[in-house]
Amino acid sequence: MTYKYTCCKADNGKTVKQIIAENFSVTSRSLSKLKFSGGIALNGQTVTVRHETTDGDILTLTFTDTNSSQIKPENIPLDIIFENGDILAVNKPSAMPTHPSAGHYSGTLANAVMYYYRGTPFTFRPVTRLDGDTTGIVLIAKNAPVCAKLSELLANGNLQKQYLAICENVPEPKSGSIDAAISREPGSRIKRRVSPDGKSAVTFYETLKVLGGGKYSLVRCFPKTGRTHQIRLHMSHIGCPLYGDFLYGTQNSDTERALLHCEKLSFSLDGKNVTEIVAPMPQDFKDFISKHE
Repeated sequence: MTYKYTCCKADNGKTVKQIIAENFSVTSRSLSKLKFSGGIALNGQTVTVRHETTDGDILTLTFTDTNSSQIKPENIPLDIIFENGDILAVNKPSAMPTHPSAGHYSGTLANAVMYYYRGTPFTFRPVTRLDGDTTGIVLIAKNAPVCAKLSELLANGNLQKQYLAICENVPEPKSGSIDAAISREPGSRIKRRVSPDGKSAVTFYETLKVLGGGKYSLVRCFPKTGRTHQIRLHMSHIGCPLYGDFLYGTQNSDTERALLHCEKLSFSLDGKNVTEIVAPMPQDFKDFISKHE
């Protein structure tokens, strides 16, 4: 399985390790395997993670397709909303990371999926990922060719994503687009910021409902790029941070998460037939709307 990333001006001088950390969900174990197997290349040449990059460089990560035997199967309920011979789509709950990482070796979606496929060789290949507290669709490929095809669609903007968000305030105008480049916040491994020297990021949005007399709003978002925290940061940028978002808004005592939900994915594997996967609105959204209508 191969992933490619083209460096931009904002990447000048960054090491390969930094580029991987900012743009790929790679665990330390997987990074070690990449280094050992020679799976890291820059412009077609194998390099170390200390190599510095520049604008226009093409970074390629090649993963050896082995089963995910290091992920412990755990009997965790799965809300499966779509499955066929090539794809599994799960409606992920909040407070669940997508895959194991430092400090989160259990209780993840990967642990649950590995239990679901226990007894058969299986590689956990999430094509889309969500923050731990974001609910909604995670798309998982069952084999390497489909994973490569879906990853290509995602990289080219041909895997359409649709989110629901409950925001503070009401966007003005109520429908529109946000075109604001995003970069990492200096000194933080997690937080991002809007910055002219960042990577291009575009989000379209439409206001579905005004709540609480204009204090809140239910908004549907259509991210056209896939930057980390893109919807959270973009909505905050226009004065409408997600309710409960402690990073880009205010911490609210009556919610345990930023209210963001991946509602729909649309794509075509053969260029003809479109697959649409929908995850219903979660209960905490319904409760909030009912309370503030």
